[in-house]
Amino acid sequence: MQPRSATRDANGAAATDGIDPAGPDALTRPPRLSARLAAWLEASPRYVYLLPAIGIVLFLSIFPLIVSLYLSLASIRLVRGGFEIRFVGLDNYRKLFVGDTQRHFLGRFGDYNLLTLTILTFVLAVLIFLIARYIANNGFKLFGTSLRVLTAIIAFGLIWLVVMTYLSGGLPGTLVVTMTFVFVGVVVQFLLGLGLALLVTQNLRGKRFFRVVFLLPMMITPVGIGFLFRMMTDTLQGPIAPLWVALGLEDFSWTQTAFGARSAVIIGDTWQWTPFIFIVLLAALEGVPREPIEAALVDGANEWQAFRYVLVPYLMPVSLTVIMIRIIEGFKIIDMPQVLTRGGPGTATESVTLQAYNSWRALDLGGSSAMAYMLLFVVTFSAVVFVNFVRKRVLEHP
Repeated sequence: MQPRSATRDANGAAATDGIDPAGPDALTRPPRLSARLAAWLEASPRYVYLLPAIGIVLFLSIFPLIVSLYLSLASIRLVRGGFEIRFVGLDNYRKLFVGDTQRHFLGRFGDYNLLTLTILTFVLAVLIFLIARYIANNGFKLFGTSLRVLTAIIAFGLIWLVVMTYLSGGLPGTLVVTMTFVFVGVVVQFLLGLGLALLVTQNLRGKRFFRVVFLLPMMITPVGIGFLFRMMTDTLQGPIAPLWVALGLEDFSWTQTAFGARSAVIIGDTWQWTPFIFIVLLAALEGVPREPIEAALVDGANEWQAFRYVLVPYLMPVSLTVIMIRIIEGFKIIDMPQVLTRGGPGTATESVTLQAYNSWRALDLGGSSAMAYMLLFVVTFSAVVFVNFVRKRVLEHP
């Protein structure tokens, strides 16, 4: 039996004559796991870049949501050496609606009167009309009709809550106070931001200077703005106390009445967030072409008509987007009422976020989580309604 001969290639490496060193099954052997993983990563490089970000989002967002959801269904009690978690189901949510925190969260309801009955009847008629018009235009679709009926019920419940606490001699709770801050504040901020944006786009002297001045509130922290307005609303001491005395308001206090305290919080929040709306709308205005406006003016339209029928359609997508952002951010307001009024007088300026924070400080972690999830539900409902029933209709039918 003759030994197997060996040859050397051009580089001097030994090789067998026609014999594969890996053996005859090398071509049919499945690749190892590491080789397949390397091939997959090489073929799909986008996943290599996305997976770390997805992992961070899941860890920082999804995981806390799941944990807080479990905490909202449990009772947590500190014990020696740690804490005790006991599952209580929907008991924390029950307390917010019919329990001992119902007046704090929803408020105290007043009695029906002619005004409240008129408003609620009108709102109910409008909601029924909208559902009937949807069925008439699209036919009866079980999913679409059921979704709109559920939306109408929730919307009527929120409006009923506002009417029965504000207009019937009741006392609004933190949920109604939060909605007041959101909707009143967003309307005022948008109108001021739009007015300032239109102003600085005119041919006025010093408009570049005012562009910078209008952005100054964005450079101050929310806590700093809260302390600033707390000092400004003090009629006994502070830099503008002599002005209040000159106006005869030395015995006046913003925090003595619920209306004055809420007004102070809305003014401070408006001063803080109007620059954000201003800078976004200013960028949109500067991107609007001048030709359609000039053509409308040449055709005989006045300035209001050119603004209403030419400029507004260009601004509508950006305006609705910035409004939705402010609605979502407004529901999370906490720093302004905490620093400016401490939620007072009583609970007149206490938001849901501030109530949840105070419950968390009192070690009521289950109740705090339940409040946070109720706020999440209201924010999600408001955003979905705005996107599907307001933004969609306005953009499709300008």
